[in-house]
Amino acid sequence: MKRILIVNTSERTGGAAIAASRLLSALNKNGFIAEMLVRDKQTSNKAVNSIGKKWRMAAKFIWERFVIFAASGFSKKNVWQVDIANAGTDITKTKAFQHADVIHLHWVNQGFLSVNGLRNILSAKKKVVVTMHDMWYFTGICHYAGECEKYKTLCADCPLMKKRLLCKDYAKRLFKRKQDIYATSNITFVGCSQWMTDIAAKSALTKGHKVINIPNAIDTERFTPLPKEAARENLRLPKRGTLILFGSQRITDPRKGFRFLVEACNYLNEQHPQLAQKITVVVVGGNSKDVASSVPMKVVPVDYLADERTMISLYNAVDLYVTPSLQDNLPNTIMEAMACGTPCVGFNVGGIPEMIDHQTTGYVAEYKNAKDFAEGIAWCLSADRYDQLCEASRKKVENTYAEKLVAARYRTIYE
Repeated sequence: MKRILIVNTSERTGGAAIAASRLLSALNKNGFIAEMLVRDKQTSNKAVNSIGKKWRMAAKFIWERFVIFAASGFSKKNVWQVDIANAGTDITKTKAFQHADVIHLHWVNQGFLSVNGLRNILSAKKKVVVTMHDMWYFTGICHYAGECEKYKTLCADCPLMKKRLLCKDYAKRLFKRKQDIYATSNITFVGCSQWMTDIAAKSALTKGHKVINIPNAIDTERFTPLPKEAARENLRLPKRGTLILFGSQRITDPRKGFRFLVEACNYLNEQHPQLAQKITVVVVGGNSKDVASSVPMKVVPVDYLADERTMISLYNAVDLYVTPSLQDNLPNTIMEAMACGTPCVGFNVGGIPEMIDHQTTGYVAEYKNAKDFAEGIAWCLSADRYDQLCEASRKKVENTYAEKLVAARYRTIYE
């Protein structure tokens, strides 16, 4: 029986951590012996191992952030958009690593694994699978390249680190180091979405390696439809009217597209006033109270929720989940909402149109078109089709993202 080691910076914080933890559960339920190795352990799960002393790991994280900050001309603008992997821990000396047959890397940035640590893992002669939750594994230093396509040939002079006060082209330097390491390694790259898989296959860094698509998994017995009235009562949300949910770990992140939701709400007020009067927008995430006043509708701001049970109640309490994200891989939030029978509206970008089947499980709006986004909200809330959208959303998740299905696809890779 294969022993699998899942490696991720955090156990529960962030979309990649949640996806990795869910895969851990899916594998152990379906015939594997799986463990997880993290820097930040946040539960009592015995299958999850933490590494390193906290003060030492914190120092590595701070050092990497400082170098990025300094190299960017002491600008905070893009300090979280890149990782230069100049500090980290060697996990190859741990018992969890040594006992594993397959090393499954997920999101390992922010001072957890350095490029040297990555080299040690890939030179250990173990089967290595890399799940790409963003673009970092096949770019120089960025997590999302936007319109930049330098990763197809050679990342250099990164637009996210233009000033480079330390006289180093970190993007070019790390790209070449990754290229040297990958060239002699046996790696299977996995994109959570077909969109991520397709663009990864175009990178010079993945040449000669297998690049495939396997989506994230979700526990469809835990994320399941519940009575709406009871969910609203438990969360003390308005019992009457229409609730629309928007959520993000950090709402002010421009990539999450919150301003397009504001524009869409303005449009609904102008073009669909009767519907708009009934809508309350539930905004969940960091800075939610700061942005609440910018939404031209009734708003319920909620701080970032890490508790899964509360989030399940919230998905069931609302009528629609909206995600105006401008670049995203395979958002867990869409999967979670649909598993609870809640339709979704999103832009036609990244992996979002793979999840939302247009006018079947929700509405896929034209990219950066706030008016079409608003029309999508109005279309989904139309009474004559709403119940069908809810049923189709649940079936899509059961037939595509259920734990058993995802575990079976990974079995073919591991073996």
